[in-house]
Amino acid sequence: MPFSFNVLQSQGAARAGVFATPHGDIATPTFMPVGTLATVKALDPDDLHRAGATMVLSNAYHLHLRPGDELIRSMGGLHKFMGWDGPMLTDSGGFQVFSLETLRTISEQGVEFRSHINGDAKFFTPETVIGIERNLGADVMMQFDHVIPGQSAEPVARDAMERSARWLARCLTTFNESAANAPFEQALFPIVQGGIHPDLRRESVLRIAELGDWVGFGVGGLSVGESKPDMYAMLETTDAVIPRDRPRYLMGVGFPEDLIEGVRRGIDLFDCVAPTRMGRTGAVFTHDGRLNVKRAELRADPGPLDPDCDCPTCTRFSRAYLRHLFVTEEILGLRLLSLHNVHFLIRLMRTAREHIASGTFDRWSADWLARYFAKSEITR
Repeated sequence: MPFSFNVLQSQGAARAGVFATPHGDIATPTFMPVGTLATVKALDPDDLHRAGATMVLSNAYHLHLRPGDELIRSMGGLHKFMGWDGPMLTDSGGFQVFSLETLRTISEQGVEFRSHINGDAKFFTPETVIGIERNLGADVMMQFDHVIPGQSAEPVARDAMERSARWLARCLTTFNESAANAPFEQALFPIVQGGIHPDLRRESVLRIAELGDWVGFGVGGLSVGESKPDMYAMLETTDAVIPRDRPRYLMGVGFPEDLIEGVRRGIDLFDCVAPTRMGRTGAVFTHDGRLNVKRAELRADPGPLDPDCDCPTCTRFSRAYLRHLFVTEEILGLRLLSLHNVHFLIRLMRTAREHIASGTFDRWSADWLARYFAKSEITR
């Protein structure tokens, strides 16, 4: 089988494992950099390899609009198109159901979007989304789902969860029917929905399990406006019901504290645009919390962004120089900070794996979070 998952060590719900795909093995837990438009902004594939990335993510909705999924298929698929030879995952566009609320209309059949580029109408259904993701050719494709705001009431969350389950059945039918002529070897992941309501989350997993034996599971509809305690509580709920011999992917979550709390609750894969988006605004992760390089007191600071980081940004450049790049609006600043943030999260997950293997994850994670929040510009 081209896909497999082996848990090598565990400590409580946290586990270190290996997720095998047609384009290589992924040591978990891990962070996946987001290349929405077939590029992780400001970074090239060699940067990602050097940072330790093993799997990256792109977005089916955006690539369908530009340059077109059929064009990408004609170019040999997404891997060849963007020059990335490792595992890939494509999100289905379900998040755009949430983020483009003013530009879409939902029905049982699917979602009509108004293109944010030119206003053209685009109708996405579970069937057409599977076709798009087949053309793109990522190792893992996500089902088309209905994402709602995090604090939605139970009736709204139930409606979205049940619709996501019905759409999953249609995704699976199309996925199976297209397998014989598929140009790439791929796996389909379902997505657990249910908002912040434990009973709905459990019911979602049961409905997904009734449809088949899945390679892995996505956990969606979190980090979309709910509180962090609510998010963590839902992860504890899903950890108890998702099969432990399958990888779990927490969608769209990528702040350091959330990665650690997610690993503690049985999550294996993470992704988020935060590290590159923050890097483009001058914000960085450090072991002592979040920092903005545009602060005036860094003007003559000769030290690295983070003395405990071994990324090229921290080992070669000073805080003073990086602040200078942002003050003068030099594009190198965006690249260097994006590189640091991506490297930071990938290394954080590599360190988590090491501590799970040695049986010291609980103590290490508590100490790490205490240091991170002690001086951070943010609070919990």
